[in-house]
Order: sequence, then structure tokens, then C-alpha cells
Amino acid sequence: MKIIAFGGSSSKNSINKKLATYAASLFENGEVEVLDLNDFEMPVFSVDVEEGIGQHVLAQSFLDKIASADVLVVSLAENNGNYSAAFKNIFDWCTRINGKVFQQKPMLLMATSPGGRGGATVLEIAKNAFPRFGTEIKGTFSLPNFNDNFDVEKGQISNSEFDNQLKGIIAGF
Repeated sequence: MKIIAFGGSSSKNSINKKLATYAASLFENGEVEVLDLNDFEMPVFSVDVEEGIGQHVLAQSFLDKIASADVLVVSLAENNGNYSAAFKNIFDWCTRINGKVFQQKPMLLMATSPGGRGGATVLEIAKNAFPRFGTEIKGTFSLPNFNDNFDVEKGQISNSEFDNQLKGIIAGF
């Protein structure tokens, strides 16, 4: 089973990428590829830019990665109550090529943040929007207070209650 995982942030120390990487590692017999949004950096999307350069090759590359997956593991960063600009830009470019960006792949949708809400606002936005863009969300998970509940050295959730919750969701796949 091929799993494509990514954190919806361009931060080189993305806590969402760390959570997505950990969650993807919990799937049995999974071949995991973790994407870095920095590898898909494109000009800010606008129809004028698109008219000038056409469909961006990196958007197609991102879509090709999604196409190669059996399962998507996505953990979204929350910037001012919404998607990060880096994720939204990639998403916007991709929708111009394929409106069903997620290509009917099942998804584990997550978010985390240093705060107590754990990215709940962006998680809710994505939970409502992503099915229209071609995914079946098989489970959602929010990890609040990342710095208190995730052991960066070990690369795993340190709070057993949250860890067991995530493992239960993944068992449902």
C-alpha cells in the first residue's frame, strides 16, 4: 500500500509534517513517501500568471504524486484560521489541471498546533471542502498542544490517550 503524506506548511521544521510522517508510519505494510511543500513552490496563483506561463509543471508533479497513492495522510497547518499560503497556492494551481485534486483517494485528515485547539478551525474547513475535490475522508484527528503531546526526538505522539486515538482511527482504514 502506497501512502503519500504531507504537512500543509512550508516550514522546514513543520510540526504538521512531523505528525503526518508519524501517522503514515503506523499503517501496516505501508510504503510511505513524505512530500515537502517546498519542492512544489510556484508563483502565487492568478489567472493572469496562468495565462502567461500556462499550467505549472510542479502542479502536475504534485498531482502525479497524489495519483501514485493508495492512501493520503494530510496534516494541515492553521494560519490565521485557514490553510497556509504554501498549501493553498499548490492547491489552487492543481485545481486548474484537475478539479478533483485528491483523485478519489481515501484520506486521513489531521491538524496540529502549539495551542489547545490543535488546528480545529482549518480541520473543519478542510473536512467540509475536501470531499468536493475528490477525496473520501476516512478519519480526522487533531493533536492539541503539539509541544506537550509529541516527542520530537522519538518522532511520535507522547500522550498515550492521543496516540491510542490516532491508532484507532488508522485501524479503521
